[in-house]
Amino acid sequence: MLLNRSIRWRGLELETLEHAHIIANDRDTRIRGAIIGPDFGLFYRLKLDENGHTRTVRIERADGHVLELFADGAGGWSDDRAEPLPALRGCIDVDIWPTPLTNALPIWRTAWTDQPVRFAMAWIDATEMSVRRAEQVYTKLDDTRFRFQSADFEAVLAVDGDGLVTDYPGLFARQG
Repeated sequence: MLLNRSIRWRGLELETLEHAHIIANDRDTRIRGAIIGPDFGLFYRLKLDENGHTRTVRIERADGHVLELFADGAGGWSDDRAEPLPALRGCIDVDIWPTPLTNALPIWRTAWTDQPVRFAMAWIDATEMSVRRAEQVYTKLDDTRFRFQSADFEAVLAVDGDGLVTDYPGLFARQG
């Protein structure tokens, strides 16, 4: 995947504005984004390896709180003190709340058929700076839509030709 673009979303539920920039080449993918919410602001950085596996995650809120995670690309995770995070074992992707950008990560690296695919995600709530394992299921409906399921939540995500969310019903809408 080759990509060099900026993108913006408006959060509908939390009334956020997000701006992200993605640079992807044959070696890696680097993503930087900023989100401004009603009572928070944050900056995030992601690095994926050549296989699309998450390798580093850094979230820094405007109040100074920082969350930094490292992954080995094979499902092993550690924190910024190199302490293992066994609850995340087997997770390849990260899903950060509140951004629709991270929904693209499993979309980018999967050879899709019409069958549902289950993913173990390192789910981060950036508003609380907490992380936990989350099981998610994506099903490709057609070239522009994926069904997303997690616990008791389900949505049909509209995506563009780069696999980036254009509409996440009730939560996010692309701007511009």
